[in-house]
Amino acid sequence: MELLFSVSGLVVMPAWFALAGIPFWYPSIVRWIQWSVPTLLGLAYLALIWVYWGSSTGGYDSLAAVRELFTSDGLLLAGWLHYLAFDLFIGAWMVEQAQRSGIAHGWVLPCLPLTFLFGPIGLLAFYFVRLLHRIWYRTRPPQEQASA
Repeated sequence: MELLFSVSGLVVMPAWFALAGIPFWYPSIVRWIQWSVPTLLGLAYLALIWVYWGSSTGGYDSLAAVRELFTSDGLLLAGWLHYLAFDLFIGAWMVEQAQRSGIAHGWVLPCLPLTFLFGPIGLLAFYFVRLLHRIWYRTRPPQEQASA
């Protein structure tokens, strides 16, 4: 369990650093990160669920039941991989959306660590950045937009 936990961090951290820096030079790497690393984590997640799902009591019908479900180290690790995979997928999606919308990468950079550490807060921050970008370009005269 500890080895898989450590390896998952070694796989995810370079992907996050790549999202922060590489899009400047290789925008296509974002799509590769968005699909490859979460898929790898998803396969490990699938294996853990396959092996440990029936070994723990608990469920999803109450907070106490969820707490009981995660007393199994195998399911706790599966839950961690779930977070890592989805947060990275969302981080790559944010970078890709920013590239498509013409949002400068510098505006997305603060959203990435927020997404890695706090998931939905990073997503909300990105939505705010995207909203500001849309408002900015709707309210500026066309000649200023072209020079920006």
